[in-house]
Amino acid sequence: MGSPPDARIEDLLRTLAPQVLGVLARTHGQFDACEDAVQEALLEASLQWPSGLPDNPKAWLMAVASRRLVDYWRSECARRAREERVAAMDADFHYSSVSEADDTLTLMFLCCHPALSAPSQLALTLRAVGGLTTAEIASAFLVPEATMGQRISRAKQGIQKAGATFTMPPPSERKARLGVVLHVLYLIFNEGYAASSGPSLQREELTTEAIRVVRLLVAVAPREPEATGLLALMLLTDSRRAARALADGTPVPLAEQDRRLWNRDQIEEGITLLSAVLGRGAAGPYQLQAAIAAVHAEAASSDQTDWPQILALYTVLEAVAPSPVVTLNRAVAVAMVHGPAAGLELLAGLDTALGRTHRLDAVRGHLLEMSGAYVEARAAYLLAAKKTGSLPERKYLMEKVARMDQQ
Repeated sequence: MGSPPDARIEDLLRTLAPQVLGVLARTHGQFDACEDAVQEALLEASLQWPSGLPDNPKAWLMAVASRRLVDYWRSECARRAREERVAAMDADFHYSSVSEADDTLTLMFLCCHPALSAPSQLALTLRAVGGLTTAEIASAFLVPEATMGQRISRAKQGIQKAGATFTMPPPSERKARLGVVLHVLYLIFNEGYAASSGPSLQREELTTEAIRVVRLLVAVAPREPEATGLLALMLLTDSRRAARALADGTPVPLAEQDRRLWNRDQIEEGITLLSAVLGRGAAGPYQLQAAIAAVHAEAASSDQTDWPQILALYTVLEAVAPSPVVTLNRAVAVAMVHGPAAGLELLAGLDTALGRTHRLDAVRGHLLEMSGAYVEARAAYLLAAKKTGSLPERKYLMEKVARMDQQ
């Protein structure tokens, strides 16, 4: 069953946006103005294209974005020569020998310029390359939308002030930016795998795009084990997509999924990739998360999952890359190995860091339900349902509340 027309248009716009921005940024160098022009073109396309796609969608976006640049430069009293050069792009949009794949990667590395702080690098790349809205990015960072909007605006200005050009950085500098690029791809994938808001549990266009771009990154950085580890993690996680929701969109927990629906080709590729990099030095966080996903993938059923191994991997992960989310996941593994009471103890210190999100309350409800504390579990599920912006997750959590009422 295909995607509805509006969804197909959204997918197309998300794919074309970094390509168009790459061309404009390489041609004109003014990243801030180019990014604004592309955003305006995307908005216009979202309004006009449902009535009929243009013959050449990319050329259409280029033309509209170029005209927006002309308008901007006119308002700034720019020289006529610059206006004519941009206007000429409306007629012919052939461009250089740089491939669209290189454009996407170059744009990512540009957004991860060392002149910007790490949070600003992440936010700007998620906006320019990932196509996430300011609200979605704010949700990923657990900050208010207004704060994130200001951060993105400052980041675009920082790129301009640094005099950055649309070229791939040299290998030495590229390596320094790689960590941020990987983290951006990880966040894009996560937003697609578990949408923070809206009517859908998952956004396939985001997970597909993240996997596509990380494949490109692995191709240009084959000796970077964390890049390969991230690709393995994405493939192993995405392999469960078909089993994660019922026909009506209701989420299906991992333990209840029909594993016959898991994509075995993705699982085999993910495990092969992971096997090739594990043992080539200290494992990084993406390799460790991929290893955890592989343990789940290799279990024939939920009952046969090697939870002690998963707990051991989470313990190492927490030492290598400590974070509240890792602790939250480790708490589940602890509960599966040592009982729900032990898992609940780990959750006690996470309210400050994760209190704004629904996931802490959802996990707390799950562990309380495991322990038989149904009244407390109901309260936790209800609180989680109020916090989530995902309609399918809210429906699922309210069904859990109703189930607790019957206990």
